[in-house]
Amino acid sequence: MTKTTRTTALLAAVCLPMALTACGGGGFDSGSGASASSSAEAKQTPTAKEVTVLIGSSGDAETKAVTEAVAAWSKQKGIPAKVQVAADLPQQAAQGFAADSPADVVYTATDVFASWVKAGNLYAYGDQLSNADDYYDGLKQAFTSEGKFYCAPKDFSTLQLVINDKLWKEAGLTEADHPKTWEDLATVGKKLTKGKVKGLTFGPEIQRVGVFLAQNGGGLETDGKATANSEANVEALTWVKQAMADGWAAYSSDLGSGWGGEAFGKQQAAMVIEGNWITGALEGDFSDVDYTVVELPEGKTKGTLQYTNCWGVTAKGDNIGGAVDLVEHLTTTEQQLAFAKAFGVMPSRKSAKEQWTKDNPAMVPFINGADYAQNLPAEVGALDVIKDMNAQLGQLKTKEPKAILDGAQSNLEAIVAG
Repeated sequence: MTKTTRTTALLAAVCLPMALTACGGGGFDSGSGASASSSAEAKQTPTAKEVTVLIGSSGDAETKAVTEAVAAWSKQKGIPAKVQVAADLPQQAAQGFAADSPADVVYTATDVFASWVKAGNLYAYGDQLSNADDYYDGLKQAFTSEGKFYCAPKDFSTLQLVINDKLWKEAGLTEADHPKTWEDLATVGKKLTKGKVKGLTFGPEIQRVGVFLAQNGGGLETDGKATANSEANVEALTWVKQAMADGWAAYSSDLGSGWGGEAFGKQQAAMVIEGNWITGALEGDFSDVDYTVVELPEGKTKGTLQYTNCWGVTAKGDNIGGAVDLVEHLTTTEQQLAFAKAFGVMPSRKSAKEQWTKDNPAMVPFINGADYAQNLPAEVGALDVIKDMNAQLGQLKTKEPKAILDGAQSNLEAIVAG
């Protein structure tokens, strides 16, 4: 049995799509020449002003861990600091931006990052960090705009394959049968399908289906260009449609569940494509389900999706230098491992991987995905494109994959060009 014994809880902004909130407020005037240089240096110098941190917490464990870490920094530096827990983080952050009184540090999700950068709400400090080169490249890319690394990735998650141990054994399958290719996945999926139980389930959205595009060498964007209707993507989505038509794979919604983890927990499917947050959900609601996590099988290559947040430092905060110094403290290898132990996240720094894998052996497939995971598009307007695409994917059983992808291509081209 490889079920973890520790609850994993992640922000909803990481594990599920988050509604994009329009953000007010403008950028700061950095001037030019020597004055710009002086301004930048001044911003990097900590002052005695209080540093405020606005977070969207996954629960008491995260709130406690972040509050204690901030308090430790405050005591060490002699700078007052406090943590505020938002009920609706995008809305509260937007109110702060609009009033020119934002928190100094704000949890920043990928789907608001671009709009906040465009509005001038974030200060680009990433390259100032002493550990800037220690973050996974894909995570740095998620928070880089026009060549500027804006903010340190806080933590992250990837999607992998979760297997029901009992149903797997009952189907006569062993560890040697863990699928390595799409062909393997189809083979075991058919063997696991019995009665009302499907072999595989996943959510009816690009946030899950997108792994197949990545595994076939595709993706919605490549090198800054929209590639939604590429041949690789059409092939991948056609394969997914056929898997559902053959009856061994199904959307979690078609099984009567709100998401893949629920369908898996109810044993409506023997395998599910989900992120590492599923472990907390299973322990909390379906503790009798034993499971094993393996890396997703390959199509033409390895592929998965990842989700992350960063420690955003606001451009009009009262103590930018103090905020950056605080982020340095919150992102040390030791502190990231402490957060991982406290509330189950995966560290965003490569130097933390070895110890994290020792502490979480059953979860290693998730962190291995960092080496090949893709980010979904996150330009201003991308959330609307994804929302429309998901509406089309919900009808995949009756719609042509190319038609769905052609529509996404047209919409993506418009925002990429803009």
